[in-house]
Amino acid sequence: MQARIGDNVALTAGILSVVSLVIVFAAALQAIPTALIPRAPDAVLDAIPTLNAVVSLAAIGTITAGVRAIRRGDVERHRKLMGTSFALFVGFLAMYLYRVTLIGPASFAGPDAIEQFVYYPVLAIHILLAIASLPPVYYALVLALTRPASALPSTNHARVGRVAAALWLISFALGIVVYLLLHVLF
Repeated sequence: MQARIGDNVALTAGILSVVSLVIVFAAALQAIPTALIPRAPDAVLDAIPTLNAVVSLAAIGTITAGVRAIRRGDVERHRKLMGTSFALFVGFLAMYLYRVTLIGPASFAGPDAIEQFVYYPVLAIHILLAIASLPPVYYALVLALTRPASALPSTNHARVGRVAAALWLISFALGIVVYLLLHVLF
């Protein structure tokens, strides 16, 4: 199985990206029946945005440290940090999907001018970068999981990984801005 996936990295990354996006859009568009999901207490649901902001900050830290580790040649530290980054992403996504499935997307409560000229543009860029980051993140991850570290320099792992890390960092940072606009400032 690992060999088959390793021989079809782009296809695997594409499939994982499509499946991820279908799940995210199904949750955001309220297409997942809430009766299938146990409901946590409101305090837990209310805490998820703040927890996700903390997870996003942690992911920014682990991605940045992972990039620095590989630049110094510390492959094992890089691998651990990027694995941690992916685990943080999965945790973020699970909490976000859980909340948005049960409650729906948050609405902006601030002034119309801020909503139109700040919130929506930041949200749109955040969403587009989150979508755009999926294929390279999955591609780099699948390469890393299906090959020994010594074989990765002969692949597109480093090139794609740089793109993935940049998109991921900006998306996480803009997600924090969205959080601040929705849950702190307004």
